[in-house]
Amino acid sequence: MNLLIEDRQPLIDARGNVPAVSIILPFHPIVAGKKELEYQLKRALEKVESGLMGHYSSDFAIPVLEKLRGMIRTLNYNTHKKSVAIFVSPLVEKVYYLDVPLEEKIVVDETFEIRDLVYSKKQEVQYLVLLLSADRSKMYLGHCSDFQLIKSNVPDHADAYVNDRGEKVGNFSDPVARRQLLLDKFLYHMDQGLSLILKAYPYPVFVMGAEKVLGHFRQITKNEKNIVGYVPGNYLEAGEDAIFTVLQPYLDNWQKVRQADLLNKVRAAAREKKLSAGLGEIWKASAGRKGRLLVVEKGFKCPARRAPDASLANQPFYIKDAVGDVMEKVLAGGGDVEFVEDGALQEYDHIALVRYY
Repeated sequence: MNLLIEDRQPLIDARGNVPAVSIILPFHPIVAGKKELEYQLKRALEKVESGLMGHYSSDFAIPVLEKLRGMIRTLNYNTHKKSVAIFVSPLVEKVYYLDVPLEEKIVVDETFEIRDLVYSKKQEVQYLVLLLSADRSKMYLGHCSDFQLIKSNVPDHADAYVNDRGEKVGNFSDPVARRQLLLDKFLYHMDQGLSLILKAYPYPVFVMGAEKVLGHFRQITKNEKNIVGYVPGNYLEAGEDAIFTVLQPYLDNWQKVRQADLLNKVRAAAREKKLSAGLGEIWKASAGRKGRLLVVEKGFKCPARRAPDASLANQPFYIKDAVGDVMEKVLAGGGDVEFVEDGALQEYDHIALVRYY
């Protein structure tokens, strides 16, 4: 990923007496040089200083600035992560190195909003396309309108499976039954190939093929939690431009595709007994670093019922929203957080956690 220095979010004016600073930045030392990152951090520090000195007394602003300068000096330039999030206030110093790419965002306010971190995630349009016929297949990695042909170690032609597992398909007297067996066997192996590809590219999947083939694949696949759309039609001989044209209505509403992918993962985790639902249950699970993916309705909040006093000095954050606290715990444990539209998680009490185990 090329690192571009872009001012994508304005500095937010502070409201209140005690400053809290959030700096969210792309931070990928493997791609961008240290000097480029230092320049980006210098610009961020200048914006924070302007916001602090313009809205707070020096008694509050200067200590926070000194803390922030110290945190920036000790950032880890050997990390293989893609982004950094820095949170600092008179009581708090916290740095996250995250695997997800983030947009630049700088906030000076009276409290931390962990939601700002989640909203700053870059929504990259990446997906897989599996093209199927009764005897052949192709697979593409899609990025917006660009396609890259990819291959697994699984043969992509039905002829490779005629004598698979010693089954004597040549002895079938009924040609229809023979074709049925070959089709199911072929699709079974294509699904295995998809499983291998998904380990490297865990993206939403579109499956394209004749309606009969798609019907059989639906019954066979073990990857239903990754499939967001079945598109009827034979596109094996179609060019990439034609495939993109067919998929464009789906890609134009990428948020809907992304939400379908997240909900599939939630349902699959429920079936596998790896799901916690509801704020109380998730609070317990998130404290044990079990959270792999937290999915939350955008408008779901719950008062944290904490008082802003000195006892918070040992807490990672002072956050007004208990849902924000859960988000912070999941992120601190190495998990990810995603939002869906209000009502999408109603059967899970508006919030769901996919656990590692």
